[in-house]
Amino acid sequence: MKAEHKLYAAVCVVVGLGIAFWQVSESKERDAQAHSPAAASDLPTFKLTKEDAEKVTKFVINNKDKGEVTLEKKGDKWQVTAPLTADADPAAIKSIVENLEKIEVKSLIADTPDVHGKYELAGDKAVHAQAFKGDEVVFDLYFGMRGSRGQMARQGGKDVSAAVYVVDGYSSYNWAKELKGWRVKEMLKFEDGNVIAAEVDNSHGKFSFTKDGEGWKGKFYKRDDKGKLAGKSKDIDEFDENKVKDFLRAYKNLKATDFAAKDADTGVSDPMANGGTVRFTLKDEDKPSQIIHVGGTQEGSNRYAIKPGDETVYVISSWSSDWATAELPKFQATKDEEGAGAPPGAKLPNLPGLPGGPPKVPAG
Repeated sequence: MKAEHKLYAAVCVVVGLGIAFWQVSESKERDAQAHSPAAASDLPTFKLTKEDAEKVTKFVINNKDKGEVTLEKKGDKWQVTAPLTADADPAAIKSIVENLEKIEVKSLIADTPDVHGKYELAGDKAVHAQAFKGDEVVFDLYFGMRGSRGQMARQGGKDVSAAVYVVDGYSSYNWAKELKGWRVKEMLKFEDGNVIAAEVDNSHGKFSFTKDGEGWKGKFYKRDDKGKLAGKSKDIDEFDENKVKDFLRAYKNLKATDFAAKDADTGVSDPMANGGTVRFTLKDEDKPSQIIHVGGTQEGSNRYAIKPGDETVYVISSWSSDWATAELPKFQATKDEEGAGAPPGAKLPNLPGLPGGPPKVPAG
């Protein structure tokens, strides 16, 4: 056989094998579709319309092994009602209400319960989210593992299919929160430009700062060993007004990092002994005075804190709480800062790159 004939024969064999493989694949696909529990057009709809989502009045969310939380609408506000009672974070609620409109079923994975464990859809491995309109359950899904095929989910409730689906639109960031993630963490919010005076009062003494034009003045009342405050103040030596600006930045948008556990020894009832008190006097505000009492430590150097009139015991970061327990050096310029710049009008030495060139080095 000539070489070209052999080449033609080989090409025909390859083409024939390709056609056969395609026919087998098509046959398998048709067979799979024929025996599939549900065609694409038969997939259920889990998402809610915008109108229905906005009518939801309660959520019950079991977050894997982190416990269950109940969120209920009371009038026009939302509250955490279990395992404790507290104001719910409006932004956190808004995110899950909006997410109800985005859960799309993409495909069916299996229709038997024996795979629920494999896809983390059983027991304490799943996030179980329920939404209610009054007493009616309008949304009930378990969300499990997220793999290469997407987010696994199954429907909850009695008398429903055990089927496992791939869904789009689910956000674990929105749903899988610890209890503290559903609570209001905001403690203070003000513009630092609105502050005209600030104070820190603790076991070391009282710091008093007043606005002086665009700058700040600082005074200190020392406290003696018996806790008595001096009757007269003294100007703070080597006072650094930039430290006051840092102090304001730490509190102007103060948010809790956590909340006190039940029966925790917080020390907030005696801030003078355990931490300190900070006070800000504002202009152009409905509440001209903003106060935070700081107590003892929670973990590391984070501390418990309360606001007058609010029974919630928060936890704030050490970056904020350290100002409440400050000693005098906290508001003074450090040596490095003192030497960092030259006073106005000072004559600079002749250095490389400056007029006059480098300093001369003596011969020898």
